[in-house]
Amino acid sequence: MKMKAKKLLIIYTGGTIGMMHSHRSKTLVPFDFGAITDQIPELNHLNCKIDYFAFKSPIDSSNVQPSFWVELAMVIEKKYNQYDGFVVLHGTDTMAYTASALSFMLENLSKPVIFTGSQLPLGAIRTDAKRNLITTIQLAASDTVIPEVCIYFSSQLFRGNRSEKYTSSKFDAFESYNYPILAETGVHIVVNTDVIRKKSTGKLLVHKKLDANIALIKIYPGINVEVIDSTLKTKNLKALVLETFGSGNAPTDKKFIGVLQQAIKRGVMIVNVSQCGGGAVEQGKYETSIHLKEIGVISGGDITTEAALAKLMFLFGQNLKALEVRKLFQKDLRGEMSKVI
Repeated sequence: MKMKAKKLLIIYTGGTIGMMHSHRSKTLVPFDFGAITDQIPELNHLNCKIDYFAFKSPIDSSNVQPSFWVELAMVIEKKYNQYDGFVVLHGTDTMAYTASALSFMLENLSKPVIFTGSQLPLGAIRTDAKRNLITTIQLAASDTVIPEVCIYFSSQLFRGNRSEKYTSSKFDAFESYNYPILAETGVHIVVNTDVIRKKSTGKLLVHKKLDANIALIKIYPGINVEVIDSTLKTKNLKALVLETFGSGNAPTDKKFIGVLQQAIKRGVMIVNVSQCGGGAVEQGKYETSIHLKEIGVISGGDITTEAALAKLMFLFGQNLKALEVRKLFQKDLRGEMSKVI
């Protein structure tokens, strides 16, 4: 018996995947998605009904702001009951940030929201856009429902808030170092159902308030403590994501520690996230991280920098008390982190 065709909405926000080479201007121009089946006739053979929605002004992903995340979430909210799944076409540079943010903003998600893009434009001879788009649609229309915000790229489906873009030149641009892939596509599509989040039975709740008063500093040998101090004294700053060495290690210099400690006393939340793609922060494992734990720096465990920033913006946007934000940050909300060590 043939299964009922699912309805999907493709949302084009911008990015390389939606560009075509213009022979007239010799430049890349936005693609007309109304004629996408002319360019990709294989879409006519998929067992699903596809509609398209394009942002009025496609955005380069380097220009993405939290206001864009809210706009995207509102599109999904408005169309949520009309479709079985959503495919979001997005530039690769900030795709992991957007996917992380949407994972927190879309509470009780029971349908797939899958991001994809490409390293080469749709019209390029060796483009990866065609394969990525077709397979993403197949995954979104699969009988095995994947009720998560995901990223599909080059034969692998990742949890969105576990993903990182690790290369700008290869087709397999994304990686998930601390969590298994949700699905792998080769001759067959193999879905790893054991690691997929359970389908929510609650009503979709879309959170539209984000607080972008968050900072990010990457520790490096020779970093100027005055730069850190200046950042931490930024007006209305709520939190700092501190990218440290290895498993959460940082200089033991008294001035450095003092600057962090004073900021924490002023109410600035500091989260310790590793610069390494894989592994986790383990405050106290080495002497060079004990002092961070002692002054109240929060361990981010194995959370990615992208997810840490998005999670903080989300939590502070809910008008919660600082103690509650601190508590919730260390709790796994959307599959974004393992147990904090």
